[in-house]
Amino acid sequence: MGLFTRMELMVRSKANKLLDRHEDPREILDYSYQKQLELVQQVKRSVATVVTAKKRLELQKVKLEQNTQKLDRQAKDAISSGRDDLARLALERKKSNTIEIESLIMQINEQELEQQKLIETERKLSAKITAFRTKKETIKAQYTAAEAQVKVKEAVTGISEEMADVGFAIQRAEDKTEGMRAKSSALDEMVELGALDEIGGDDDIERELRKVQTTAGVDDDLARLKAEMGK
Repeated sequence: MGLFTRMELMVRSKANKLLDRHEDPREILDYSYQKQLELVQQVKRSVATVVTAKKRLELQKVKLEQNTQKLDRQAKDAISSGRDDLARLALERKKSNTIEIESLIMQINEQELEQQKLIETERKLSAKITAFRTKKETIKAQYTAAEAQVKVKEAVTGISEEMADVGFAIQRAEDKTEGMRAKSSALDEMVELGALDEIGGDDDIERELRKVQTTAGVDDDLARLKAEMGK
């Protein structure tokens, strides 16, 4: 397979996929139904044409038959008048008319046969079109229902995806909230234990001075108690 052939097949394949994506089967069914109706109309016009042609042939036949009867009377009148030559001429024309009438009868029969065939074709086509129209409307209704279901399911799927994202965001928010609560509890506990005072409190000199002051105060209290007790 040549390069150009492969490229042509690729282009056709992509074009078919694109058409299939934007193709609405309801429009195709309606178009097909319309074309079938046009076909029936063509058959009906053909029937009308055949009927018209047959009527013309029948009119010609009637005229020839009338003329033949007239020629027959003329031949008899000529014989009665002793004009065999005129009688012969009338009979010759009568014979010619008879041959033409027989030809017209054959043509009329052929037209009648063609007319019946076309009428039968029209009848069958009309029956098929009626069945097709019923089937078409059924398929269109089914497609419309299926299309609506797909749209609903797509919407539900989209909502589910959005809800999943929302759920994930909520979970993260809850996790962060729990983390903040844990941190707050830890800070409260550290405050109670005095850890924060040590972290942000006085330097070593100040702590030692407080110890000295505390010890001195205790010694004073001890001496005072001993004095009160006479010890």
